[in-house]
Amino acid sequence: MKHRRTPPVLLVVLLALGGMPAIGQEVQFTALRQDSSLPVQVNADALTVDQSANSAVFDGNVVATQGDMVIKAAMARVQNTPDNSGIDKIFFTGRVSIASPTEAAEADEAVYTVATGEVVMTGNVLLTQGQTVIAGETMIYDLNKGTGKMQGRVQTTFVPGSGAKTSGTAP
Repeated sequence: MKHRRTPPVLLVVLLALGGMPAIGQEVQFTALRQDSSLPVQVNADALTVDQSANSAVFDGNVVATQGDMVIKAAMARVQNTPDNSGIDKIFFTGRVSIASPTEAAEADEAVYTVATGEVVMTGNVLLTQGQTVIAGETMIYDLNKGTGKMQGRVQTTFVPGSGAKTSGTAP
């Protein structure tokens, strides 16, 4: 096995950034902060409702909007609360994108838990904040707090002075 020596300039950059470990990175989502109590509007090509399962499936060109946040996917399955009083979770599949006016995230799948404001994106996750790009396998973020964590061989490309806020976290 051949070992490569890390250039000294790269070491200085990594130390200045707090080390940013490859297994997890805390991410600030200031623009994706969202009031999860706002109404969720969903549009799609087709809708199938299963009242016995308290669910609905939106299929084809799905666009879900809540406040300034827009989620797009090929399909979305809406799971209502057990008492059928509202939406519990929305399961998105088919290269999901979540966007605000200044930030965007993409993944193979996403699950949005409406009551808690938590979104879990999995599979080839890519987050863009201005000129800063962060990639990983899983991203968990809290829309109410505007914070999240990227996990799974995290890779970051950043532009100094771009304003994106990231900080390394321990596993």
